[in-house]
Amino acid sequence: MKRHFGYLGIPAEDRGAAAAIGNFDGVHLGHQSVLALAHAAAAAHDAPFGVVTFEPHPRSFFQADAPPFRLMTADARAHRLAKLGVEQLYELHFDADLARLEPEDFVREVLVGGLGLCHVVAGEDFRFGRNRRGDIGLIREIGPALGLGVTAAPLVCDDAGDYSSTAIRKALAEGHPEEAARVLGHWHRIEGVVQHGDKRGRTLGFPTINLWLDALHQPKFGVYAVIVDVLSGPWQGRWPGCASIGARPTFGENRPNLEVHLIDFSGDLYGAEVSVALVSWQRPELRFESAEALVRQMELDVREARVLLEPVLEGRAR
Repeated sequence: MKRHFGYLGIPAEDRGAAAAIGNFDGVHLGHQSVLALAHAAAAAHDAPFGVVTFEPHPRSFFQADAPPFRLMTADARAHRLAKLGVEQLYELHFDADLARLEPEDFVREVLVGGLGLCHVVAGEDFRFGRNRRGDIGLIREIGPALGLGVTAAPLVCDDAGDYSSTAIRKALAEGHPEEAARVLGHWHRIEGVVQHGDKRGRTLGFPTINLWLDALHQPKFGVYAVIVDVLSGPWQGRWPGCASIGARPTFGENRPNLEVHLIDFSGDLYGAEVSVALVSWQRPELRFESAEALVRQMELDVREARVLLEPVLEGRAR
């Protein structure tokens, strides 16, 4: 997949895609239905399969002081879209200039003039342009004269309700990663580069890797059974793990992070890119009176994680 930042100066060979447009935070089943329509349009037009999205998320721009809400970083979104077969990813920088752009100008200057799209697919609830005045109806109205085909993607749901990022955030906040996975169509993953922590886990006999959560919606604090995919470096592969999300209260007040013990793993992962899938919530975050008490509980946590993950590792990869 080719990843472009902005809409100016796109090489001729990377223009002309049939593209889905939206924020695609989480790339859940609703998003995947939009992507499937774009993929079909690309095949019909013998064009590249593309995605147009925004970075930062427009909500972050308009509500800069709001608590973190994103389900995935831009890099994690790109990884997921690549897995779904996207060939051209266009990340538009969302700033004051783009926010002020009239929707008609967005279609003419960005979608057609900048990216040269031949077809665009958007959800029925997609809004864009100054004062969010633009919608799929406007694209349908002016697109054909510009050589731009349009498909409106209907909202999709199951018996439990609409597939939405809001539903995923709620499930994660309540400690239900299985419910989040139902809406996502895949496990919720936290991706990033392994950071240096306080290395306390190594002294306790449970070495861990650390990822910061600052920019992301935080799942319920506690211990999780996880699957860890190491994406770069000499240790690339998949391992079961037992993770803690929280502020580590046994050792004082700390910056919240994701701390993962890879089961049956021995190696140095500092600087490696990893993807941690939350499979099952095991217990809440607790404060222990001693390091010895914490170690005894960690032994139980790892034992339980092994049992929870065994059927997962034998089954499908998500």
